[in-house]
Amino acid sequence: MTKLAVIYYSATGHGTAMAQRVARAAEAAGAEVRVRHIQETVDPSVFAHNPAWTANHSATKDLPAATGDDIVWADAVIFGSPTRFGSPSAQFRSFLDGLGGLWAQGALANKVYAGFTSSQTAHGGQEATLLNLYVSLMHFGGILVPPGYTDPIKFADGNPYGVGHITGPDNQNQLGEATLAALDHLAARVVGVAAKLSR
Repeated sequence: MTKLAVIYYSATGHGTAMAQRVARAAEAAGAEVRVRHIQETVDPSVFAHNPAWTANHSATKDLPAATGDDIVWADAVIFGSPTRFGSPSAQFRSFLDGLGGLWAQGALANKVYAGFTSSQTAHGGQEATLLNLYVSLMHFGGILVPPGYTDPIKFADGNPYGVGHITGPDNQNQLGEATLAALDHLAARVVGVAAKLSR
């Protein structure tokens, strides 16, 4: 059975919803799934004025937090981060930056990797965020499995690099049908390729 780690950072809950959908789709595809959030590094007093950020922090702070061991355990990893000026968030980058010891041991190599992201606006840096993530994964020696245009849904959601969700100015957590289908396809594709590689 393919082991998949879904490792994500979410401030206001979009990434949490996306990670949960990916996990369900991967389990349906036959994977053993481990979902881990990246711990918040910002003091809660800083975002106390933001109800969505506060609510997501409260809902996830006591869940198991991601560690490098989750990547070592996995055959495949799907990472998620919000878009911050065309890059993954600082919290996400801090997590990756802490993996140097495992990288030096070669423990992050030869695994299947893919990613998802979200931004407030269309073309709000989503593709750049995924490309920046993938540069780090190439340094790992990872096997990148983006969705490309391997399913008709990719012509609806329009992102061949991974999956991107547009939150909109009202910061809604509702994932649209195209995003949900794209997440399902990403999970199934990653699990399927990882299974083939492990044979």
